[in-house]
Amino acid sequence: MKEIQTVEQFQEAVQSDTLIIAKFYTDWCPDCHRIDPFMPEVEEAYKDKLAFISVNRDTLPGLGEQLNIFGIPSFVAFRQGQELIRFVSRAGKTREEIEAFLERAVQVAEALQK
Repeated sequence: MKEIQTVEQFQEAVQSDTLIIAKFYTDWCPDCHRIDPFMPEVEEAYKDKLAFISVNRDTLPGLGEQLNIFGIPSFVAFRQGQELIRFVSRAGKTREEIEAFLERAVQVAEALQK
């Protein structure tokens, strides 16, 4: 998962023709750390359909505010600079919930491509 360090890197990443999933997190968030063990497997399972980027909301607070990212971890799908769908809440997220979101993001991206 590519770690985004600047707003410019983020803007460049989400302009991709590939479906991009931005994971927003913070270092102090226990729910963010709870998903860390299985995220590499999830990323591997979806590598042919999308790409992940990782954004520390505390490193880029202005970007988090601009995108209304208040709950973490949060996932937002982008393609060609447009937000397609998001999974944003203050609640912890399970692997099943994340995978269901990813499936929905792929469906939305495919529907918009037609």
